[in-house]
Amino acid sequence: MGIEYIGVFQIIVGVIGRFWPVWLALAIVLGISFFYKKKLGLYGQLFDSGVGIAGVSICFFWLFTAIFASTIAPFDPLGQVPVMKDALPGAIEPGTQNIYFFGGDKLARDVFSRMVFGSKIVLIIAPAATAFALMVGITLGLPAGYYGGRIDSILSFLANLVLAFPVILLFYLLVTPGIMDTPIPYGLAGLFFLFPIIFFLTLFYTRFKNRPDRLYVLLGLTILLGGWVYIGLVFDADPLGIVSIAPNQLNIFVAVVFASSPGVFRIVRGLVMDIKTRDYVAAAQTRGETPWYIMLWEILPNARGPLIVDACLRIGYTTILLGTLGYFGLGLAPESPDWGTAIKDASRLLRSFIHPALPPTIALMSFVLGLNLLADALREQSMKD
Repeated sequence: MGIEYIGVFQIIVGVIGRFWPVWLALAIVLGISFFYKKKLGLYGQLFDSGVGIAGVSICFFWLFTAIFASTIAPFDPLGQVPVMKDALPGAIEPGTQNIYFFGGDKLARDVFSRMVFGSKIVLIIAPAATAFALMVGITLGLPAGYYGGRIDSILSFLANLVLAFPVILLFYLLVTPGIMDTPIPYGLAGLFFLFPIIFFLTLFYTRFKNRPDRLYVLLGLTILLGGWVYIGLVFDADPLGIVSIAPNQLNIFVAVVFASSPGVFRIVRGLVMDIKTRDYVAAAQTRGETPWYIMLWEILPNARGPLIVDACLRIGYTTILLGTLGYFGLGLAPESPDWGTAIKDASRLLRSFIHPALPPTIALMSFVLGLNLLADALREQSMKD
């Protein structure tokens, strides 16, 4: 029995229809955001420009795609139907009504489903790794810029040491399969994952040290939640089984944080060196505020604009990096549906079958484009402020 195909128009309509949860969520979120934009601060100001609306829409599209991946994708991303090997877009599985909208790959897996589930992997690793890199960079950059002197010299030397190392070689050393059998990834994870806990403990203590009723509650919650996430990520010992990460994903996570933190550190350090000369910082010093209170509650809020822009761009860089690592077969498992691995698998037969490579490539490109547009819009708004 031969394989039948549907037309291009039917493919387009079918794909749009599969994304119905995304369209519904987008309509609700963007409608509410646009209606209340004057009350939403910097986020609301993004809807005053076409670039901002485009960036927010694209980012939300992929966010909701990751959230509703199991509903959107018609097949298991790892499922194989031998007859659908290298099937062209619009192929109908013989004996069923199952449509492979973007065709099948060389292992007879549905390209569309793998693209959809690939967004789930990217949108978990890239933003989370960027957030941890920001925590590390901010926690070290604040004292370096504020105190200067020997502290600045030591921390800047360490940051420059990491930045001087070739990035690709650095990732190759940290993400190769053999490194998983050593304590290096877990040691680095144990170090990096302490920074968010330290940051929030210091943040709450400097703010509420004279209000013990609130201080003890916030410190307790930070230690409880932070410790729970910490033992789940570092030791894979979450008693509830909710917080866990595969060893290969942990390697990528640690590598991204390790490579991105020095860049964040230098940005924060430069911002602090500029902002600490402002009058409101001098006023806080005159009131007798502690250095860490000034850094966290006077300087850091006034540096949020450039940091938010950098975070958006850094998530895009991390997405490209994940794609690059996947293309070289490093980090994630070979059967992973992430976009980089999908592009690598498709590239081997690119001259014969181009259709398996296009969806993950376009997906990666569009997500990074959305982040860049969002960063541009945020930069414009921060300059106005």
